[in-house]
Amino acid sequence: MDLYSRARELDIQTEFIDGRGHRQVTDAAALKIVLDALPERVPYRFVSGTVVIRSGRSSRTVIKDVAALPLQWTIVSGPDIVARGEAEDHTIVWPAGLPEGAYRLHLTDASSFSEDTCLIVSPAQAYGGDFDRCWLIAVQLYGVRSKRNWGIGDFTDLAALLELAAELGADGIGLNPLHALFDDRPADCSPYSPNSRLFLNALYIDVERIPEFNAEAFAKSSIARLREGPLIDYVAVAELKWRALRAAFENFRSHATAARRRDFDAFCAERALPLSHFACFEALRHKWKKPWWEWPLDWRQPNEAMCAQLRQGPAANEIEFIEFVQWTADAQLRSCRELAGRLGMKVGLYLDVAVGVQADGFDAWNEQTAISRRLSVGAPPDPLMPAGQNWGLAGFNAAGLELTSFEPYREMLRASMRHAGAIRLDHVLGLKRLYLIPHGFAPNNGVYVQMPFEVLLAVTAQESVALECVVIGEDLGTVPEGFRDRTADWGIWSYQVMMFERDDRGAFRGADYYAPNALVTFNTHDLSTYAGWRSFNDLKMKRSLGIDPGESDDARWHALTMLSDVLQHHSIDRHDLYAVAAFLAKTRSRLLAISLEDLLNVVDQPNIPGTVNEHPNWRQRLPIAIEGIAGAIDVAALKDATRERRRAAA
Repeated sequence: MDLYSRARELDIQTEFIDGRGHRQVTDAAALKIVLDALPERVPYRFVSGTVVIRSGRSSRTVIKDVAALPLQWTIVSGPDIVARGEAEDHTIVWPAGLPEGAYRLHLTDASSFSEDTCLIVSPAQAYGGDFDRCWLIAVQLYGVRSKRNWGIGDFTDLAALLELAAELGADGIGLNPLHALFDDRPADCSPYSPNSRLFLNALYIDVERIPEFNAEAFAKSSIARLREGPLIDYVAVAELKWRALRAAFENFRSHATAARRRDFDAFCAERALPLSHFACFEALRHKWKKPWWEWPLDWRQPNEAMCAQLRQGPAANEIEFIEFVQWTADAQLRSCRELAGRLGMKVGLYLDVAVGVQADGFDAWNEQTAISRRLSVGAPPDPLMPAGQNWGLAGFNAAGLELTSFEPYREMLRASMRHAGAIRLDHVLGLKRLYLIPHGFAPNNGVYVQMPFEVLLAVTAQESVALECVVIGEDLGTVPEGFRDRTADWGIWSYQVMMFERDDRGAFRGADYYAPNALVTFNTHDLSTYAGWRSFNDLKMKRSLGIDPGESDDARWHALTMLSDVLQHHSIDRHDLYAVAAFLAKTRSRLLAISLEDLLNVVDQPNIPGTVNEHPNWRQRLPIAIEGIAGAIDVAALKDATRERRRAAA
């Protein structure tokens, strides 16, 4: 069988039309790498894969013709039988009222051939939220200035932002991903390139709030210097913060109260194996200082017995320190969530979830079956990025998720929703298909690999309802036909960016166009700020970096004219950021996000896709400290623009 035939059997799409209308065909050498990198998938004999049943809806599963009838089926949960029955024809009609959960389904036909698969009984839809229409302030937490932080925004700053947002009538704060990065590579600061999506970035800890922290050992002048300048010095911030965290931990080991020790032990017990594995992984990574696939053979995969042995040896102190840091970060983020609740916020924290992880990080080591480290997630060429994109991230693969009963995906959702009222799944299109690029090849030489879409939606709905967390899918780019209808049917909200919501003439779509179950915003962290857009700064910047901006100056002038037209059509006379906010507030969309950069008239955008060192991505500080933000924005204009949302929220 040739490579392309084998790819078709595995639902790998090697030929497609990209976002610019060009036909792309994957090179054979690239395709071979893709095929070799994915786990072996054994076809099911009776069913196509995991079975999904939605509560409150009639459900049936078609059995393949090869099954000898009658076919016996049994649904089990551990040692317990949940339900059983028999199919006389090639359709199983599932009984109503099955309890929601994840099960194993055992199938045996008349020839005594047996197989088993996953069966998921899910809510009919994801959690819908208990609010009508409200608005949030979107913030890059790292860039927040304050008089007291250590050169990077932290969880105490987040608490102050929540209080400010409440005063302005907002119902929450939207944040960049808070995922754990690499403590020994602080300059690699992209929040979308994590070490792990299961744990938190320790640099967001306010070390002065740790009861065991001793401020006398740290010079205030050194800390003050970290707050200076327009860019964050991640290396200096990390050096000082990690030293402070280690000092606090040593005091904790020596002088912790019984109550503090109980809380720490309870957290370790709650997070259980993932936390233990993460702490062991970090200790080993610090020891060997190279990618995990180059470690001694015994350590290239998680091993319970060896992890237990590691905890008894010289690394025990380091392992407990890593757990202490995660406990501290989790407690401070939880306190922010609790503050939002006391302030009466409908959403509280809206957190972003990266589409993948670094191949040499914890998640890829811990879930080697479900995550493909040799392939990078990206996007084919489109009008925004004519060369395509390679995000350098390892993502989930379909066969591996099936083999692990989807637990890695479920665990990632739980960690992300833990303290959130809403999450945004970056590149949610990856639930249906992922664009994977082999290492060493250009972005236009990838393949689309089909994912178990219905199953991933079912798991998302389960965790969303269990944790009462709204799920928003970042459904931008080359969207497959019918994708948005399917996600909407499952209660996954859309993500509508005003910059992209234009018709064939370039006219901005009216307020009635926007969907109710959606988050609406003018821009994103990958796009120009409002001030930068109006001043053409984004076009100038990209051209200076040798990047095709995908838009001419004439096209931008036309866009500005079209913006004026849509604002006037909705009886809005102003042309500033507050006018745009007023327009977006009129939409039916239940969530509106306004970026703090826009409120503060920042010109440069947080990130320019396709750059690494050419632009200070993820390093820029806000121009105003948090203590002065209320005086730097036009509060009256903002409240007037969002008055419909505040009234609805009240």
